[in-house]
Amino acid sequence: MIEPKKKQRKVLLLVNLFSAVNNDSARIIDGRSAAEEIKSSIAVEVSRMKESIGKVPGLAVILVGQRRDSLAYVRNKIMACHEVGFRFSIAELPESCTEDDVCDALSNYNKDASIHGILVQLPLPQHFDEGKILNVLSLEKDVDGFHPLNIGNLAIQGREPLFIPCTAKGCIELLLSSDVEIVGKRAVVIGRSNIVGLPTFLLLQRHHATVSIVHAYSENPEIITREADILVAAAGVPNLVRGSWLKPGAVVLDVGINPIEDPESEHGYRLIGDVCFEEAVRIASAVTPVPGGVGPMTVAMLLLNTLEAAKRALCFT
Repeated sequence: MIEPKKKQRKVLLLVNLFSAVNNDSARIIDGRSAAEEIKSSIAVEVSRMKESIGKVPGLAVILVGQRRDSLAYVRNKIMACHEVGFRFSIAELPESCTEDDVCDALSNYNKDASIHGILVQLPLPQHFDEGKILNVLSLEKDVDGFHPLNIGNLAIQGREPLFIPCTAKGCIELLLSSDVEIVGKRAVVIGRSNIVGLPTFLLLQRHHATVSIVHAYSENPEIITREADILVAAAGVPNLVRGSWLKPGAVVLDVGINPIEDPESEHGYRLIGDVCFEEAVRIASAVTPVPGGVGPMTVAMLLLNTLEAAKRALCFT
């Protein structure tokens, strides 16, 4: 015979499980709102810096080619820099340019004292050696966090990178600001790119999650993802993650930014994520939208890293 308290706990557990399975109103994690708060605090610091020493943080972007997603990212970064009072510079190079052209642009920004953060908009065209190019980037200006020393220090316990890659950092900030428990939870990252998948994996480990990565060669990926309390989708495949891939009550962060043709849109296309949002909201406990989720936080983390780089370079506290 079940004791009253145990019976009550069992009933409560069943009720919670039923609610999770039949959840049709997952909490939407508003990345725009969280990013606006961060940008507001950055703007205050920039004003204080300008009043105190007459200088502001400077960010430079090197853009190769005309990828739609890259152009969208760069537009957002330019707007964000203007909002917080940063100086912004961009070097636009054709896809036909050489690695030396990119390295020359990097070297010029490395020497420019008014530029405190530099990023090469990734991915580069396939014929480029990203490693060679990123090695030219000054470690102190690597606000994207992709320099081999920054990634290496992120991977090694007891060491701290100068900068954490922005999307991974943004994902963790969204989880923390949404009061999502990370410690001890099962997390799955879909995608193992150097830009998102790998640093997100490393950062979740630093927060003591038990982390798995699903990639193109993983067998039965939906079985692995159904075990995840926290799922980060960063495969770059539209609507890859269906409702059947999700554990009831999971927290889902959709990093995918996939342009889909849409003649009615201002730019001729619209963006959708890697997660089928309509299905996810019926199963997950919380989910990020696309756009308006991880994307704005990525830009906010870039600004935050650039502010830190400027403060370090200018000895401003």
